[in-house]
Amino acid sequence: MFALFPSRTVALEILGFGIHWYGLLYLLSFALAWWMLPHLQRFRRLTLSAEEWSDLLVAAVIGVIVGGRLGYVLFYAPAYFFQHPFEIFAVWHGGMASHGGFIGVAVALLWVLRRRSRETILRIADIVVIPVTIGLGLGRIGNFINQELYGTVTTLPWAMAFPGADGLRHPIQLYDFFLQMLIALTLFWYLRRTEPDQRIGRVCALFLILYAVARFLLECIREQHGELIALGGLEFSKGQLLTIPIVIVGSWLWMKTKLPVGEGEQLKMTRGGG
Repeated sequence: MFALFPSRTVALEILGFGIHWYGLLYLLSFALAWWMLPHLQRFRRLTLSAEEWSDLLVAAVIGVIVGGRLGYVLFYAPAYFFQHPFEIFAVWHGGMASHGGFIGVAVALLWVLRRRSRETILRIADIVVIPVTIGLGLGRIGNFINQELYGTVTTLPWAMAFPGADGLRHPIQLYDFFLQMLIALTLFWYLRRTEPDQRIGRVCALFLILYAVARFLLECIREQHGELIALGGLEFSKGQLLTIPIVIVGSWLWMKTKLPVGEGEQLKMTRGGG
């Protein structure tokens, strides 16, 4: 009826229902976000209530699950799920895409915040990305426990053996975890460094750029199970190609926020701009 650590991937089993490590780490991520966001909001002069943050987190949970699953279905295995449509709902079998999760969270949060100003949305985005980054890192710990998404063969002294893979491999899940923690610290440093009313949206932009660059580079040493895609005489993985729109959006937002929100309009008026 009750079993603790019944398998490598399952942390807890109750009445035949398995609670996977991946799910527990997602739960930990949302718990950390629920605790962090009310403390972080002062850095962007926000005063959202605990109920408002709870509504945002519920929307984010739905966005991650729906977006992550649909992203995996559409980006990585559309032919299989076209033939087995009911498997789309079997999220317990695994298969989530971080790119789809991004889209899902963005759509969900924009829906909840649709009546708020653009400035407020950017203020919220600047602090939300910090727990999001931590959650991405914890997700990679789940991948490591599951012994999935490992890297290519290497002779480095910290190389590891993974079930079903020949030779010793890069523990790319751990690389990604440490990178995400470093990105989270960088975002927090930049958030504290800027004044509450300056460069609003740039922390979010920095997250998009750093995540995309880290993901692109890690894909170079990740074991690829699908075919590479030729583009401009070079070959890229699907994961690398999916990071390109992220870095473009991040770079655009970084340039768009060269001046504090509202200051650009004032500058135009002083110059007689329309």
